Amino acid sequence: MEHISYTPSGVCSKRIDFDYENGKIYNLTFQGGCPGNLKAIAKLVDGMPLTEVVAKLEGNTCGFKKTSCADQLTKAIKEVL
Repeated sequence: MEHISYTPSGVCSKRIDFDYENGKIYNLTFQGGCPGNLKAIAKLVDGMPLTEVVAKLEGNTCGFKKTSCADQLTKAIKEVL
C-alpha cells in the first residue's frame, strides 16, 4: 500500500492523507476543514477506484471559493494517476 500526503490550496483543510492500492483509495483523512463533511467523504470513498473519486468530486466548489476540499482531493489523486 502506498501513502500520499498532499498540501491543498485555497481551502480550509491544511493536509490530505490517504493510502492507495490496486487503484483504490483507503484511509482518507483531512487535517482541518469541516470535520463532519470531510469524515463523511472519507467514509463514502473508502475502497472506491481512484478514477471514480475524481469523476465524482472534481470541480466541486465550496461557497464563494473556486475549489473545495473534495476538489483538492482530486488534485492529489491526479498526482498518483
